[in-house]
Amino acid sequence: MSSSVGTGFLGRSSSSNANMRGLVQFIADLRNARARELEEKRINKELANIRQKFKDGNLSGYHKKKYVCKLLYIYILGWNVDFGHLEAVKLISATKYSEKQIGYLAMTLFLHEKHELLHLVFNSIRKDLVDHNELFNCLALHAIANIGGREMGEVLSGDVHSLLISPTSKSFVKKKAALTLLRLYRKHPAIVQPQWAERIVSLMDEPDLGVALSVTSLVMALAQDDLEAYKGAYVKAASRLKRIVIDGEFTPDYLYYKVPCPWIQVKLLRLLQYFPPSEDGHVRGMIRESLQKILDLALETNKNVQQNNALNAVLFEAINLIIHLDTEHDLMKQISSRLGRFIQSRETNVRYLGLEAMTHLAARADTLDPIKQHQDIIIGSLKDRDISVRRKGLDLLYSMCDASNARTIVAELLHYLQNADFAIREEMVLKIAILTEKYATDVQWYVDISLRLIAMAGDHVSDEVWQRVIQIISNNEELQVYAARNTLQYCKQDHCHETLVKIGAYILGEFGHLIAEERGCSPIEQFLALQNKLPACSSSTRGMVLSAFVKFVNLFPEIKPQLLNTFSVYSHALDPELQQRACEYLALATMPTDDLLRTVCDEMPPFPERESALLSRLHQKHAKTSDKRTWVVGGKDANADAAELSMAIKPGGLKRAFTTQGPVPGAPANGSSSAANDLAGLDMSGGGAAAAADAAKPSKPPNLASAAHLSPGWERGYNRLMLRADGVLYEDGQIQVGVRSEYRGQMACLILYLTNKTPALITSVTTTLDLDEAERPNLGWDIKGLPDPTLSQGGQTQQVVLFEAKRVFAKSPTIRVSYIAGALQALTLMLPVALHKFMDPAELSADDFFKRWKQIGGAPREAQAIFGLAAAAKHAERELTEGFVRAVVEGFRWGVLNGVDPNPRNFVGASVVHTSEGGKFGCLMRLEPNYASQMLRLTIRATDEALPPVLLSLMQKQLERGVATTQERPPPPTVQEISDAFRNVMVTTSSR
Repeated sequence: MSSSVGTGFLGRSSSSNANMRGLVQFIADLRNARARELEEKRINKELANIRQKFKDGNLSGYHKKKYVCKLLYIYILGWNVDFGHLEAVKLISATKYSEKQIGYLAMTLFLHEKHELLHLVFNSIRKDLVDHNELFNCLALHAIANIGGREMGEVLSGDVHSLLISPTSKSFVKKKAALTLLRLYRKHPAIVQPQWAERIVSLMDEPDLGVALSVTSLVMALAQDDLEAYKGAYVKAASRLKRIVIDGEFTPDYLYYKVPCPWIQVKLLRLLQYFPPSEDGHVRGMIRESLQKILDLALETNKNVQQNNALNAVLFEAINLIIHLDTEHDLMKQISSRLGRFIQSRETNVRYLGLEAMTHLAARADTLDPIKQHQDIIIGSLKDRDISVRRKGLDLLYSMCDASNARTIVAELLHYLQNADFAIREEMVLKIAILTEKYATDVQWYVDISLRLIAMAGDHVSDEVWQRVIQIISNNEELQVYAARNTLQYCKQDHCHETLVKIGAYILGEFGHLIAEERGCSPIEQFLALQNKLPACSSSTRGMVLSAFVKFVNLFPEIKPQLLNTFSVYSHALDPELQQRACEYLALATMPTDDLLRTVCDEMPPFPERESALLSRLHQKHAKTSDKRTWVVGGKDANADAAELSMAIKPGGLKRAFTTQGPVPGAPANGSSSAANDLAGLDMSGGGAAAAADAAKPSKPPNLASAAHLSPGWERGYNRLMLRADGVLYEDGQIQVGVRSEYRGQMACLILYLTNKTPALITSVTTTLDLDEAERPNLGWDIKGLPDPTLSQGGQTQQVVLFEAKRVFAKSPTIRVSYIAGALQALTLMLPVALHKFMDPAELSADDFFKRWKQIGGAPREAQAIFGLAAAAKHAERELTEGFVRAVVEGFRWGVLNGVDPNPRNFVGASVVHTSEGGKFGCLMRLEPNYASQMLRLTIRATDEALPPVLLSLMQKQLERGVATTQERPPPPTVQEISDAFRNVMVTTSSR
């Protein structure tokens, strides 16, 4: 009795509780409705009051600001305040900061980049950008960054750039300007002009680390799309990294838990990965030194979590750079052992970063043995509690897979696929399919894995996967029988995924006759296996099955009645495509003769070898990220293939054949064909899209360091130093460029001295060497020291460059010197490094000279020219004198042979030209001057036919200049006297 009473009491209590909850909810809804009604009345009343105040038009600036603030609050609550937009725009023109601030705040909330009122604020924003008030500058920059679309960017980007490069801009304004320009560039890349590149890169040397950090972020985005224009950022990044890590050039404000400014370190390390490794030994040395210091600091154990996070951020970016350089073998050995410990760490972030770095290593390493040692741990990461770690483990397994471990890895991935997260199943399916195709050496294994994969994860199998399976089976006869037999077994199962039905329809329709005599594979069994799946399939799959059935009519006449019945049933289907298909197939099957049926149902030809869409689909997930990766997930072969490496940037596919490495004869070279659309979904894009994309790219920016952009006045110092080892190459009111040089055989050491002649500070000093593309194999250089980026008043810095004459070269290298002295200044000068500088005088007797002169003979080992003064020299009243001609001959390092020529006025000389790869070449010269007619005949012979025309051209250019004619001219100093005087000046300046 008590039990019954208790049960009934509990039942009534539950019902009462439910009713009570419903009543409470009803009362709450009433209260909410009442509150909304009261809120609406209050809002409408307030809006009417504000509208009236604005309409009266006699509000002070303070009251305008107050009412716009109210509108902001009402707008945030979700109410419409369109009438207040214009008032907010007007408030931007206020002169008081507090009013202008509210105006900009309201504008950024009320307006969007395509709002019709936006045109009204362009002039106001531009006025604030050029204002001397830094706070106004910042408000305008904030507005542009938050709203700026294409039109606003095109109108105002120039002013933003001017704020960024202005020497009078405060640091916090430059930071905001750089980030604003970055925001505009990400929206519309054409807004940033190509000619801004050099000036933007120079700002990476800013003393303020905050400005340098913001500018580096901007350069990272710009350099990814145009490496050539921003190639100067490579040296800047390497130098700045060294100054922070090695030299300790940072303020205490940027020391984060004892780690010096880790944010800019990470960005600089990432920026260096965008460019190919530098060939300059000095730059490589700076990077190597910085990386070693970072690795050494990471060995210290710290209990502070924030410090460990900062150290790890820098460390893993350094590891990625070491892998990218691929030349620092000592550093590579150090990171290989560390990565094995990182992937076993207890911290999720460290495991994630370790797996990512190891994936990068697998993409670049020549051998995968160090990674394979941790294969069990990597497989275990697929079961990690964090899905991000599981993704990275999947990437690493995919990258480290090769012929030796493919079966093991594919089996583990298939095993894990059953319990994998839905978020990564499609990616797993793609990678399993690619690995199976890539490393399949047994045809049966390929078919088994492919069908098992589709059976397990059919819902996550993209069209590219099953269509690729059909393509490979169709193109390889050894697969067809086995594939048809196994596909039929899957189709006979009660639970068969629709994707397997598609494969079964195609494979059995094409190759079902190959297994028709086998037990359990008779025509009627093939028919029933497919027919039983029809009711549960989609219209597209049913269409494929009907196409298989019409081929059965041609192949298996014994089951024709069952096939005709199926066509008859579907000729009344509601789906028009199915109905049309069934009616056409029924008409074909019931024609008096089978001639047309045989023609239509003939076996499909092999598919032309084309680009697989699997790789393209796999790499598309990295295609639209703001930070473009310089490598793809995969092994070294994938990263060595330019086609696959570009898939993360633009769509495309990689051509892969299953049994042959080359394309099928007769197939289009680019993988595209108008008649090759046999399977929907295959990536058939050809060269047209790529050509259109190339046409849409901006034109290549000019190389300002080339000889085509030499600065006015460069010839004077160049011509003077062609005959001397030391002297002033260029000088103006701001800077002096001096040169000291020493030549030994095929090697040369050139020291450039840069001296500040202004009373102010010169910053961001940058030098860039360049040489004509055709001459680069003939003349090499190695920079041994970079100039200091900052020059104080009267200060001097130097740069050391070693040159090597590998073969005969005709053109001199150029150097571009850029610096900031109020504004960006730049000089492009030709360096006095010419072939004759690598000559050594030779001593010969008269008999030896004539003997060798005859041995060399005439053309092509001889070059001769008759010439006089150049037109410009004649106009400048210059002349040819014996002293001038002798100075030129001696300056060209000829060994003058006296008493050899019968005419004592003639000059006869001998020398040896040194090259490292071509060897030594003997050269002979005869110069016949006629001072009365002011004409010269120059003949040069050499043991190498490339030498005479080069030396002749160099000497002719110098001799044609002549010497100035002056009535009272003191005797000119000798070359040795000038050289000694300049050396003394250089030594004195250096000691200071």
